[in-house]
Amino acid sequence: MIRINNIILDIDEDLENLKNKAAKKLKVSKESFESFKILRESIDARKKDVIKFNYSVEVKCKNESKIISKIHGKDAILEKNKEEERFQFGNEKLKHRPIVIGTGPCGMFAALTLAENGYAPLVIERGENVEKRTETVDNFWKTGVLNTESNVQFGEGGAGTFSDGKLTTRIKDPRCTYVLEEFIKSGAPEEIGYVGKPHIGTDILKKVVKNIRERIISLGGEVKFNSKLEDIIIKNDSIEAVVVNGAEIPCECLVLAIGHSSRDTYEMLHKKGIFMDPKPFAIGVRIEHPQDFINESQYGKYKNHPRLKAADYKLTHTTKDKRGVYSFCMCPGGEVVASSSEDERLVCNGMSYYKRDLENANAALVVTVNSEDFKASKELYNKDISDNSPLIGMEFQRYYEHLAYLAGGGNYNAPIQLVGDFMKDTVSSKLGSVKPSYTPGYKFASLSECLPPYVIAALKEGLVNFDKKITGYMLSDAVMTGIETRTSAPLKITRNESLESISLKGLYPSGEGAGFAGGIISAAVDGVKSAESIMRKYKI
Repeated sequence: MIRINNIILDIDEDLENLKNKAAKKLKVSKESFESFKILRESIDARKKDVIKFNYSVEVKCKNESKIISKIHGKDAILEKNKEEERFQFGNEKLKHRPIVIGTGPCGMFAALTLAENGYAPLVIERGENVEKRTETVDNFWKTGVLNTESNVQFGEGGAGTFSDGKLTTRIKDPRCTYVLEEFIKSGAPEEIGYVGKPHIGTDILKKVVKNIRERIISLGGEVKFNSKLEDIIIKNDSIEAVVVNGAEIPCECLVLAIGHSSRDTYEMLHKKGIFMDPKPFAIGVRIEHPQDFINESQYGKYKNHPRLKAADYKLTHTTKDKRGVYSFCMCPGGEVVASSSEDERLVCNGMSYYKRDLENANAALVVTVNSEDFKASKELYNKDISDNSPLIGMEFQRYYEHLAYLAGGGNYNAPIQLVGDFMKDTVSSKLGSVKPSYTPGYKFASLSECLPPYVIAALKEGLVNFDKKITGYMLSDAVMTGIETRTSAPLKITRNESLESISLKGLYPSGEGAGFAGGIISAAVDGVKSAESIMRKYKI
């Protein structure tokens, strides 16, 4: 195979010309290509009046070594066929089938990997299957009636199902390709395999996770919904069984893929003496602008060009007090959604459908917080908790989420403030050009009622900085909705090089909920790695 990089197409140039340009770089005819595959597509919009597409492609043809020898430059590379390393399965006999807790991307891919290799996992999910879960979430958004066991955080597909299905990741792992290929096999658009910032969209992702579930079952796995891990039975520092809905299930290896919001499970693990540490995360708000404004800021005169999808952005700033302020989980053409999982605690998130064609763009605008912040304010939310408790960050989240619930007036209505009023410490009295998308509803309030003063100060400084990067970002009637607290897990469960808990044999804490991932792809990869670790130790 030959990989060809840096093939440039103008914005109005037909994609069919990609083959011609690839052939020109190799100094051959396109008819000589036995196969042709797009590996990567990215947009170069640094010059708003000259937007181009940059491609990497892979071609197969005869006499590849001879072709490469005749051309100059670094854009064409002969790729050697990689021999797959044979996986070494373990020798220890499994007494019981492995159990996977959670059906987010980590749990899904741990279970799929185990099922594909004949291990017939049992998958336990506290929430509902994606079909019923969708109905439950829709009802919450309409009425404010929360189901604490099945919601935006809990249920088949995990929290990412009601987000945007963003598949960007900073990790470099060959398993990323496997995860993308499995998504495509299960109904995701083929373009996620090559576009620079792939996403599936909530609408399509729901179908994808259902198809993955059905594949796990067809391969011998079992999936139980409305089934909650309540306890772990331990004997001689090893797992002997788990308690699910009051019933004991024998178990010697458990993939714990609980997601970042399973607070009652964190509490149970802490009581069991499982080693954990508090972890920094970020809190803040969701900010909404007109999507048309974001498109113009990124694409200029090409903002409505049919080849360009809804524009996104990524912004970062370090304050004078050395705090990080950044945009997170940016959802072009999306909406802000109610994402609570506990009674009288309000949290929001962002969501987009595949087409990203709604009126507003939204993103989390968040500020880093750490264990020193948790300790400094613990008198406010739990004076009895130890400074060194791994749950101190979780209690910090709970406190501010409850304040947000109160600031919104109850019934999971969100507190909102316009950017111009936020900068002047004034409670907004009417909307401007941006209509908030959050449901069930909203209430004008000061966001200082539900965020620490240092977070408010950092957000103000960040907004001023971001306005220099995207002119007009401080749009006076842009809407800020409180609050976003679930950017990542508030703790990390300590594990060894085999991905096994250092304090409990047979426990494999995995994914975002265990503190080892930060998105759909990285969580899925961590699930695959946990499954592989089990398979390296045990045989069927």
